[in-house]
Amino acid sequence: MGNCSSSTSVGGAATYSGEPSHSNGLTVLPPNSNPSPSPPLPRQPLSAAVGRVLGRPMEDVRSIYIFGRELGRGQFGVTYLVTHKVTKEQFACKSIATRKLINRDDIEDIRREVQIMHHLTGHRNIVELKGAYEDRHSVNLIMELCGGGELFDRIITKGHYSERAAANLCRQIVTVVHNCHTMGVMHRDLKPENFLFLSKDESSPLKATDFGLSVFFKPGDVFKDLVGSAYYVAPEVLRRSYGPEADIWSAGVILYILLSGVPPFWAGKTPSFVCIICIFDAILRGHIDFTSDPWPSISSSAKDLVKKMLRADPKERLSAVEVLNHPWMRVDGDASDKPLDIAVLSRMKQFRAMNKLKKVALKVIAENLSEEEIIGLKEMFKSMDTDNSGTITFEELKAGLPKLGSKLSESEVRQLMEAADVDGNGTIDYIEFITATMHMNRMEREDHLYTAFEYFDKDKSGYITTEELEFALKKYNMGDEKTIKEIIAEVDTDNDAKINYDEFVAMMRKGNPEITHRRRK
Repeated sequence: MGNCSSSTSVGGAATYSGEPSHSNGLTVLPPNSNPSPSPPLPRQPLSAAVGRVLGRPMEDVRSIYIFGRELGRGQFGVTYLVTHKVTKEQFACKSIATRKLINRDDIEDIRREVQIMHHLTGHRNIVELKGAYEDRHSVNLIMELCGGGELFDRIITKGHYSERAAANLCRQIVTVVHNCHTMGVMHRDLKPENFLFLSKDESSPLKATDFGLSVFFKPGDVFKDLVGSAYYVAPEVLRRSYGPEADIWSAGVILYILLSGVPPFWAGKTPSFVCIICIFDAILRGHIDFTSDPWPSISSSAKDLVKKMLRADPKERLSAVEVLNHPWMRVDGDASDKPLDIAVLSRMKQFRAMNKLKKVALKVIAENLSEEEIIGLKEMFKSMDTDNSGTITFEELKAGLPKLGSKLSESEVRQLMEAADVDGNGTIDYIEFITATMHMNRMEREDHLYTAFEYFDKDKSGYITTEELEFALKKYNMGDEKTIKEIIAEVDTDNDAKINYDEFVAMMRKGNPEITHRRRK
């Protein structure tokens, strides 16, 4: 989740992988080891009790900071806007619920995140950790507030966008990678959502904000855990044998998106695990499209760099230093300031916007399926919901899937969990389970699509208006103005500021992962 204004996960799509610690035996640095001045308010110890996560006396973070609005939410906790009581300075607080840290590996992940953020402090393009607190309920990481918005938001808002602008952004991203690798840290979850601008100023630095999956490494170390986010994961990570070169691959995917608007390996936007498997398959097959628009109009120098960052063999991939020294990447390099095709921005916006309308529509369809259609899925749900709570936790999902013949790794289960958890509360309820697992041919049936459309079209006008969309999305805590505008803009192909039935059907059928999968066989 990190320090953000949108609803993202704590530690990325494969949140806290539960892997063995690779922290080289380092202990957690004291929160005040940060060289920057500490706010002039004394910490208030709760008692002599020592926190089980940070291993130091518990402290009451709320005695120092006033907690404000929520900035983001994920599997383990929530990020809040907080204000220092004395200085009135604002920060982001990543609040991680300790009750959700089930095993020793989860605790080691949090400890390592704190260690790494202290270790990397002071770099212009890395968010600064101001302090770490633990009380009886949560671990609270106070971080520099990045109020300038997400990487793609800035690009889309600005409108004018060129190869030179892409080179400048990518240079900052690869500078982070270079600094991490020099300091013996592998990031492992580089993606656009983890880069925010410090402020809204034109000259604001881009900041890496989430180190929840990062690890310390030594030259020659080989890692085997599948972590990261589906679109950006390197092929050697999928093969379970990788090193820091995987970060260069992820940065290369981001550069590909900066230049074209979509990732090189994209199986559509349908929020299901089938889609993730299709993406993994495409990454391992390794075909990268440089022929479709806008690539014919992209400079050969830019294409050369992307190809060298996305080489399948990590030994042949450029290092961070080599990327920064590439002719296209240098400050005085040959990246053109000629505006890129406006379609690139349109595709980027479409890719970036999580299509929440589609998620809600799928849920409506699931709610209206007949008992006959879902009896098998209902029994699957009951077999996993071992405590009969009506919801499936991550641990229940992890324990239940093998009984159904699944051989998914813990990280893959985590990705499935996040894809299915529509309301982001950390569990999967019955309808969310049906939504995530129902076969796509049920979704595509005309009567089901019309039922979903009618759910939104309350006045039966034949259109979904902005007001109707807002009303429907608020039921699922998705009703912010920005999201609604993005959905209308993405789905409304005739630009009349409302969604008709044909547009709705086209949106629902777009990116069907099973159709994609069949085409690839």
